[in-house]
Amino acid sequence: MTWQLKSGTTRIPADLSRYIERKLRRSLDRFGHRIESVVVFLRDVNGPRGGVDKACRVLVKARGCGAAVALVVDPSWYAAIDRATARVGIVVSRELDKRRTDARARQRKATEVAARSRKVFSRLHSSLPFAS
Repeated sequence: MTWQLKSGTTRIPADLSRYIERKLRRSLDRFGHRIESVVVFLRDVNGPRGGVDKACRVLVKARGCGAAVALVVDPSWYAAIDRATARVGIVVSRELDKRRTDARARQRKATEVAARSRKVFSRLHSSLPFAS
């Protein structure tokens, strides 16, 4: 899985990159080949003033579910990253499940339509005078 870290002008601790990669792998590895790209945006909203201002936004593009986004604001980089990566894993999982359920429903409906068509054709065929 390849991913990008974007922080603009915000200064990010050096060890944070490895931490982000570990958290992304933990929450997204189960989706394997479906993940096309991951971008992590980090921003210190209030700058040096402090407070609840560390924003982490994770954008995941996956085959079969489009884009999934999670945004978390927290006082700590680590907490914001933990929550955002966990949340985006849940969002991707829900979207893929929804697509899978929709595909099953379409398949079931197609099977029912085919069965009804066979019944109608059978009745029509048996009612014809030359049918044997």
